[in-house]
Amino acid sequence: LEAALHRLGLPPDTPPPLPARAMEAVHAPDYLDFLATAASDWAKLAEPGPEVVANIHAAPEMLAQGGRPGANIIGRTGWYTADTACPIGPKSWEAIQGAASCALAAAAEAAQGHTAYALCRPPGHHAYAARAGGHCYVNNAALAAQALRDAGAGRVAVLDIDSHHGNGTQGIFWDRGDVLTISIHGDPDNYYPWFVGRTAERGAGAGDGRNMNLPLAFGTADEGWLDALRYALAAIRDFKPDALVVPLGFDASKDEPLGALAVTEDGFAKAGAMIGGLKIPAAITQEGGYNVETIGTLLERFLNGWARA
Repeated sequence: LEAALHRLGLPPDTPPPLPARAMEAVHAPDYLDFLATAASDWAKLAEPGPEVVANIHAAPEMLAQGGRPGANIIGRTGWYTADTACPIGPKSWEAIQGAASCALAAAAEAAQGHTAYALCRPPGHHAYAARAGGHCYVNNAALAAQALRDAGAGRVAVLDIDSHHGNGTQGIFWDRGDVLTISIHGDPDNYYPWFVGRTAERGAGAGDGRNMNLPLAFGTADEGWLDALRYALAAIRDFKPDALVVPLGFDASKDEPLGALAVTEDGFAKAGAMIGGLKIPAAITQEGGYNVETIGTLLERFLNGWARA
């Protein structure tokens, strides 16, 4: 991804340091404290493993009966993680903060009427306000959306085209009417995050109707994927946002090792042109994409399509 930016003549800038308490805009302070201290607390255990990984999670029955995390790092890990796909090591917190600062820097550009791309690693769209999951710890896209609201955008749309449902982003903005969240993804009946991502999930309270899920059958290629994107873009135009956040995943590619969808290079180029055609200031946050032989080319095609819109 970084090499692709250089090929495009867009050598990436290092974002400014993360402002104090910036991540509390969308994340609970106790959860952030867990992320910051988990590795050091884990290392104090007798014969600790090399990474922080849960061996139990808080089940709904536990929560209904007053469950709480307690002080032990093992219990806290199960409380603050949704799955075992978010191991935490000695350098994780540093990387998490770096990804968040990239997203906020992109949002700052969008707030000035520009479009910017944030090369976020780790990604973020599966992270809830107080729970990590699916390789995501802090929700970079949600941070960008909230930063745009705080900078004066009356309405913000989030258009997630990663092949997995943006469940964390959905959860964070579930009951808000000022942020429209749309996710185009593989059918969760057969794909992570399994339990959410279906069309009936529309938001609640002030957010009723402000969440849109467009699940697609396994194997959906360019035509079906772009049709879903057209439907999403129509909803965004109706919403009339002042700014846009695009969680950009390349795991919808036909070349992904665990892919559910079959989007080609041309499909990503067309998507870039279609979204860029909205002419809305945007922060693009990098999400999934795991075939390192292809993701750089896909980024080039997507951004070139956007630039030519």
